[in-house]
Amino acid sequence: MRQSDDRPKRATIFDVADEAKVSRGTVSRLLNGERYVSDSAREAIELAIARVGYVRNMAARNLASQRTRAVGLIVHEPHSVFLEDPNIGAILLGTNERLSEDDYQLVCLIIGSDRDSARVADFLRGGFVDGVIIVSAREHDPIALAIGQIGLPAVTVGHPSDVPKIPFVGIDNYTAARDVTSRLRDTGRRRIGMIAAALDRDSGADRLAGFRSAIGDGFDERLVVDFPLYSRETGVAGMKELLAREPDIDGVFAASDAIAAGAIDVLRQAGRSIPGDVGIVGFDDSEWAQRCDPLLSTIRQPADLLGRQAASILLDLVNGTRPEQTGTLLPTEIVWRDSA
Repeated sequence: MRQSDDRPKRATIFDVADEAKVSRGTVSRLLNGERYVSDSAREAIELAIARVGYVRNMAARNLASQRTRAVGLIVHEPHSVFLEDPNIGAILLGTNERLSEDDYQLVCLIIGSDRDSARVADFLRGGFVDGVIIVSAREHDPIALAIGQIGLPAVTVGHPSDVPKIPFVGIDNYTAARDVTSRLRDTGRRRIGMIAAALDRDSGADRLAGFRSAIGDGFDERLVVDFPLYSRETGVAGMKELLAREPDIDGVFAASDAIAAGAIDVLRQAGRSIPGDVGIVGFDDSEWAQRCDPLLSTIRQPADLLGRQAASILLDLVNGTRPEQTGTLLPTEIVWRDSA
């Protein structure tokens, strides 16, 4: 027995024409932005569209133009970090804001496992997006390699060393880390450690290199601990390890604000005052910096502008225009507060 389909019927261009008492061709000319539609016909058609609830069939339009008018934002992070990291949210919002100006839809794709990488790669091969922006791309990242094989227009936020052909937007992590560590050292700290993270990315590796440069000849490998993720849990585990290795530690550079927040909690539980006993600085100037007590000294990076700039470059690529330079670096600044 055939079941009846009770779904509401989609209004068509013919419904609009009948309601407006004009020809289908007149409606089509108006929808396509063509000339030669009288003011009276325009008003009647616009009223008819509202009455019948007509919505343009974008799938058919996109099929004709061979464009989806959609862009994928690939975030290579576990779900917990995706929800915890304010920078990712700011990048997402900046990207969406720029795409919406050109009537593009943002599709968010989260990769938290190898299975996710394979699934997302298959999705991209299906032609569902016109291009992608990759956040948190790592060295030897299978999704970046798959995108290269597919030939899909792509931009990375950050610059993994093994994807040189993909344009990128980023910041100078090395210089920013060196400068904030130097300023921490100038406050009189002598046993400064670092809780490093994400060393398989340019951001993590460059922040560690900048820290090492600032410390100079006094660099002690025992005062560096590293973990895979920029997370509060990393800060908790890292600070406990540093205290075990060097009870007299008096300064800490945390590779992100979330890490710094976890480290501050451990220092307080250990009876250390901040900044009296230990000065601590972070990186990002995210919401985590404002939650810390005392407020966190950190590096401000323009996460929303990174998203906007990446989207602008990608839209140019989709339209056949390559950027004059492969990489774009946006400025950062030290925001000095009470934690150091």
